Amino acid sequence: MYSIFHPLDVNERLPRELIIEGRRYRWLDRRMFDIVGFLYLPALILAIVVMGSANLSLLLAFALAGLAFIGVFAYIVSVSVRDQ
Repeated sequence: MYSIFHPLDVNERLPRELIIEGRRYRWLDRRMFDIVGFLYLPALILAIVVMGSANLSLLLAFALAGLAFIGVFAYIVSVSVRDQ
């Protein structure tokens, strides 16, 4: 087997294409969406309950839930960009 393929060198740099591809799919990181999912669901339930108890429009409740999702997503993205 080693006569056909040589062992991989652990110190060899990645090709430029693989580095660019890694940056391209950074926004689809599984951990980031897990965190957003964990934080978004309680915010959604809280927004719907508060809007329902205040007898406000259902459309307004879902708009607030959408804004909560955008806010949480923006926070997670800003934290991930700041950490790099």
